[in-house]
Amino acid sequence: MALLPEGFALPPPAYLAVLSVTVLAVAGLLYYRSPPITERVALAFAPWMVLGSALYVLYQIEAFPAVVAPFFGSPTVYATTFVFLGTLWAATSRFLGNDSIATASTATATATTTAATVLGASGAFLALVVIVATVLIGARRGSLLVLWPAIGVGVSLVLAAATWAVVRRGEVGQAGWVGALVVFAHALDGVSTAIGIDVLGFGEQTPLARVFLEVGASLPVADLVGTAWLFVAVKIVLAVVVTWLLADSVRERPREGYLLCAFVAAVGLGPGAHNLLLFAVAG
Repeated sequence: MALLPEGFALPPPAYLAVLSVTVLAVAGLLYYRSPPITERVALAFAPWMVLGSALYVLYQIEAFPAVVAPFFGSPTVYATTFVFLGTLWAATSRFLGNDSIATASTATATATTTAATVLGASGAFLALVVIVATVLIGARRGSLLVLWPAIGVGVSLVLAAATWAVVRRGEVGQAGWVGALVVFAHALDGVSTAIGIDVLGFGEQTPLARVFLEVGASLPVADLVGTAWLFVAVKIVLAVVVTWLLADSVRERPREGYLLCAFVAAVGLGPGAHNLLLFAVAG
């Protein structure tokens, strides 16, 4: 059985070389600047996760010119998004002077909060622009379908809120709002997958996810609740468990802890947002 998702392919060598050099340069710049990673900064990454997913949907519906399209395939779109985010983050850090070697002070904390605001607002704006462009293309092609994606977002919010209300008073709650983001991200991924499989007739691209879907389909309750309910449950449980495991890091080593939580959230929020936007424009 293949281990990589369907659609996973590296770009042509020239594009891969350019992207590799750029990613390494931005990563090196961030390492040198070493900007603080607080709860606000980690939350500011969320719109960028959605942006990367939206760019990939544009690639799938062939909206990019051929000359730049390879930068937005899978998995290269995530590296491309990192370049945009990392460059802005490093520039913001440089402009505000809020690198981690600065002495702790009210001014430094304010600068970090401002950097988080800039990152979050810019990411949200860019994500909104790309989403609107994608929706307009879907509408022009006559393939726009927004009902089920909207239901998916609503159900995910309810499931995540109910789950967080139960677990937040324990050790898991030490992760704060970033922990809540992790739970929502994986609820969104699970629910969007369920809608795609059980309602809209899409196939699952990830081999590991297909295993849970096959198990769910084999259970007696599949005719009543669908085949993807087990996948949804597993995603939410795993999100809670991982957040619980990272809670100590968030409390004792916030920089590493918040960064890890943001990465775990991206693994759920990216695919979930991609699924719902693709459903919306693919009809």
